Amino acid sequence: MTPSELLHIRLYNQLLAMHSLTEPREVVAWMGAMQAQALEMAKWAIGSRLKQSTAKEITAALNRGEMIRTHILRPTWHFVAAEDLRWMYGLSYPRLRPVYRSYAKMLGADESLLYGLIPLIEELLSGGRHLSKQELGSALAEKRVALDDNHLSMLLSFAELEGVIVNGELDGNRQTFTLLEEWVPYLPAISREDALSRLAGRYFSSHGPATLQDFTWWSGLTVTECRQAMEMIRAGFIRETIDGKECWMPSDIQTPPSDFVSARLLAPFDEFVVSYKDRSELIEEAHYGKVITKNGIFSPTIMLDGRIIGSWKKSTKKNVPRITLTFFGEMPKKTLSLFQPEVERVEKFYT
Repeated sequence: MTPSELLHIRLYNQLLAMHSLTEPREVVAWMGAMQAQALEMAKWAIGSRLKQSTAKEITAALNRGEMIRTHILRPTWHFVAAEDLRWMYGLSYPRLRPVYRSYAKMLGADESLLYGLIPLIEELLSGGRHLSKQELGSALAEKRVALDDNHLSMLLSFAELEGVIVNGELDGNRQTFTLLEEWVPYLPAISREDALSRLAGRYFSSHGPATLQDFTWWSGLTVTECRQAMEMIRAGFIRETIDGKECWMPSDIQTPPSDFVSARLLAPFDEFVVSYKDRSELIEEAHYGKVITKNGIFSPTIMLDGRIIGSWKKSTKKNVPRITLTFFGEMPKKTLSLFQPEVERVEKFYT
């Protein structure tokens, strides 16, 4: 298998080619988890994988609680289908807690004090309330609990980590918090072994072909745990060596037709780019720094047939979205014309 064939299979598995899904929740559930920094732009990561969608429809799905935006896996912001939230938390918790404790130590925060305030957060949100960080800070102040912005963020992070709160409805562009138990339907717990198997199956189905190193990076789990998870799903996946790397993919390989052209504008932190440790097939080394900064910020990218060939920006003039494309080099007019429908699609998505 060549790198070009690998990318074509990924296009199909990552829902950037032909598929039958129609709802935002279905996309998120298929992908397992989708990185979701910069919320407004992250909505396009979902919308770009649907034939017809708008940012308002993605917001509506979030406000119905069908999918949740929360910190999970590495840890960073992710969209997760509501029904997957608890078992993924169970996998992530042992890795997340030391990270948050380290953050608290750097702040000089009293961890026991913050944990002691979690019941108060629970009280403030009980009864189906959805409150923003600012509203929670004000409500705490009324109860004579004064926290600066950093310590309030740390308190909410610990409450989220312990499965007390999750992000709730959007108040305009403001994210709110609500109680997990009131917002996300309860489902019976599954064993850690079943959760590992489920996560590996979800990742390699939606992101394959991919390597052990890719899965370890994406999941935030240890190499040992990832090997264990992959052994559990071995029967349903095939392995092929590509450029000296063992890649796993579903046994029922499907690819777009040979004449299929994929000209896409991908969101910043899109799974097609961010979810692999090795991105050498996607981006030429000379252009790597143009879309991924040294501190790990991923730009919106222009993708043609699986390869990143530039970046793009969204601006707004008189409440009308406008998309600007910047290619790594000069492009033939025929290539430029391939992206006009996609530009119009993004602009319509945000109108």
